[in-house]
Amino acid sequence: MNINDDIYFLKLAIELAKENVKNGGGPFGAVIVKDGQIIAKGTNRVTSHNDPTAHAEIVAIRQACEKLNDFQLTDCIIYSSCEPCPMCLGAIYWARPKKLVFAANKFDAANAGFDDSLIYDEIQLPYSDRHLETVNLRIDESLQPFELWMSESNKITY
Repeated sequence: MNINDDIYFLKLAIELAKENVKNGGGPFGAVIVKDGQIIAKGTNRVTSHNDPTAHAEIVAIRQACEKLNDFQLTDCIIYSSCEPCPMCLGAIYWARPKKLVFAANKFDAANAGFDDSLIYDEIQLPYSDRHLETVNLRIDESLQPFELWMSESNKITY
């Protein structure tokens, strides 16, 4: 892929975002490409689906993984109309594409009312200092799922 390809697919993501706004949704769009072919598209569906996780990138990742029948986006490129929020960025890292390309940045999003700085800040704070009451309640069984996972011989690592 070259810069012209990146521009082409990024413009598609931006067009998806604009169309989504016209249809009452949020101003975010994403396109996932593998081997020069679009394998998934996503738009922000938070309000239309009453799902706070239905961000454009997450929607596109879910579609792409289903299409590829894989939980990883090996050799894929994700194009997003805007810099991914912390949730989406985490999902993108977990999906392991080879590249992420975005247009507007998190400061542009904040200027439009989509400010994720609280989340970026909160992640780094000790639990006791977070705005959301956060309790790490360690009980005897806390580590049992991990112990079981580590002893499992037929696990699929990811």
